[in-house]
Amino acid sequence: MARIFITGTAGFIGYHLANLLVAEGHQVHGYDGMTDYYDVTLKARRHAMLHQSLGFTATEAMLEDGAAFDAAIDGFAPEIIVHLAGQAGVRYSLENPRAYVDANVTGTFNVMEAARRHGVQHLMMASTSSVYGANTEMPFRETDKADTPMTIYAATKKATEAMGHSYAHLYDLPTTMFRFFTVYGPWGRPDMALFKFVRATLAGEAIDVYNHGEMFRDFTYVDDLVRAIRLLMFDPVPVRPEAGEVPEGDSLSPVAPFRIVNIGNSTSVRLLDFVEAIEGALGAETRRNYMDIQPGDVPATWADASLLETLTGYRPETDVRTGVERFVEWYRDYYRD
Repeated sequence: MARIFITGTAGFIGYHLANLLVAEGHQVHGYDGMTDYYDVTLKARRHAMLHQSLGFTATEAMLEDGAAFDAAIDGFAPEIIVHLAGQAGVRYSLENPRAYVDANVTGTFNVMEAARRHGVQHLMMASTSSVYGANTEMPFRETDKADTPMTIYAATKKATEAMGHSYAHLYDLPTTMFRFFTVYGPWGRPDMALFKFVRATLAGEAIDVYNHGEMFRDFTYVDDLVRAIRLLMFDPVPVRPEAGEVPEGDSLSPVAPFRIVNIGNSTSVRLLDFVEAIEGALGAETRRNYMDIQPGDVPATWADASLLETLTGYRPETDVRTGVERFVEWYRDYYRD
């Protein structure tokens, strides 16, 4: 069993990953700033459930607090670091861009420094499908250029990919970056569309449907996502290729033990079909405000997850209707609606 340090364990994805790893018998130390970007009560509930296991311990402090972060890392001495924490949200980055630079760039630098100092076996860090930006050729492949970010959120995540590559090259630090595609499921974030749509519909309120419903997303169920991370954790770990030779279709760097992997469902779902899945799960019709596309939004995302399947033999497969039904079941139970 491994000693695994996870940032963002009070967050949506971090909670699910820590829960999976603790159930397997690994020792997990979480690190979370418990910021008030959304309901802190939800974050506290996630951490409280994790603390029921003897295999889980945690530090509550900000990523940008280098001294606190170093103390947590040094005290735990991890073999693997999974960095999921950061300032999320495409639209909020228009209101508070500095939060993204502080958390996503400075915070990630602290994580990489700690990984270098401890010589961890594998550094795994979250990026986003948003780095594909203005790309129009789909499905998105890891080997595509991603030089046109549309928001500061996407730009900071792209920066962490570049920073991760430099550390992998300079210090022979095995590093895997994940590009997540619209993750959803139980214990999800209240700022995400699924959460907002369900809450509004149950309250008899209208939902805002952007780009008049002509939006497409590759929705990825959270259990599928964390299973993919787990499968990438121990094998294959990126290795600097001999003579710079990289297999076709692999995003492995020719000069570093560094790889980027899409984790998506490989299906682009129309927003209006997603809304219909919500209506079916709730047994209620939505009232819709059709809106223009928001600044920074991209009209479509679609992952090519073939590299993930090549590396692990696994491909996310939960369909949207099933995933939405599971979320609604959780929502009704959590809020006793």
